[in-house]
Amino acid sequence: MSKIARQLAARKRRILRRLKRTNDDKYRRYAAGAGPVIDVGAVKDEWADKARGMANGGVGLMLRVAREVGLVEAIDRRVQLLKRHVPYHESGQVLNFAINALGGATCLQDIERRRNDEVFLDSIGADAIPDPTTAGDFCRRCDESTLRDLHNAIDDARLNVWKRPSPDFFDEAVIDMDGTLVVTTGECKAGMDISYKGDWGYHPLLVWLANTKEVLAIINRSGNRPSQEGAAAQADRALALCRRGGFRKVRLRGDTDFPQTAHLDRWDADGVLFQFGIDRSQPLQELAENQPETAGTTLRRAPAYPATGAARARPANIQRQIIRRREFLHLELKSEQITEFAYRPTKCQTWYRVIAVRKNISREKGYHVLFDEIRYFF
Repeated sequence: MSKIARQLAARKRRILRRLKRTNDDKYRRYAAGAGPVIDVGAVKDEWADKARGMANGGVGLMLRVAREVGLVEAIDRRVQLLKRHVPYHESGQVLNFAINALGGATCLQDIERRRNDEVFLDSIGADAIPDPTTAGDFCRRCDESTLRDLHNAIDDARLNVWKRPSPDFFDEAVIDMDGTLVVTTGECKAGMDISYKGDWGYHPLLVWLANTKEVLAIINRSGNRPSQEGAAAQADRALALCRRGGFRKVRLRGDTDFPQTAHLDRWDADGVLFQFGIDRSQPLQELAENQPETAGTTLRRAPAYPATGAARARPANIQRQIIRRREFLHLELKSEQITEFAYRPTKCQTWYRVIAVRKNISREKGYHVLFDEIRYFF
């Protein structure tokens, strides 16, 4: 066991002993009303001559990881944007943005705070870092091809990291896709637009590896763009990356905005697995309703978390009482059934397996049960 592991184990033992001390003199003194348990303690505030500290203590470790996995070298090799390196390289500019964001900053102006932090500059081994105006000038020089080169540099370093896990890691890569709304308070942001929720901002597309939760691509878009726009191209890029990394199987996943039916046959022929939600349509509804009753099975979902300890009486449902008293409409899920059938989307030549979930929902108003509603999800 290493020295650090022994220290962590010793701290764990000390805190466990401290939490379990319920019969010693100190506990009896507190129980007798000697004073509050939480008090000032032994903390003293003073200026130290030699000891120094900062809020972002892990920045040195982050930079060390970036260098050891080859990210710094890959950025300087891939991204060719500066004619002269006086004194900053492309990697220094990019890492300056990353450190600023990881430190909780929200804009380029926050870089100035770190430029004036002596301890921070010593922790990264730099006499100075690019100021906000220099960082902004670097941003304005970047175009789509520059961002593509930066993505490729990150992927080079990612492949170096993927060489380290055990062989079981490469059994299957699960790639998720989704869009997210990013609201901005500015009024002069290029590319911003109003979303379907009425907020101004952007609607970037995210593609990530579900195995490790690492983001494989972020494509920024205007706030009014649909979630699936550009998803197929980014899925192809992620598929190629995972296969370069050595994954034996690749699975794509997405919600009802990402069926990508025009590409399913191509992916299927290439050996790609996929799981996409499908919007309810009349043909799907009829296929699900016409399934024989023996074809369906009851869906039993696993509990959100396992119950521990002794069983306790459930308290009164105050929310439900208010809903009934004020005669609000209340929907309650009674049961779920699951069935499957073959289906060929309009843009496909191949038949695919569709799983349909039939939800039996009770509609209540006040103390009266109106009727049961059946909803299908595919």
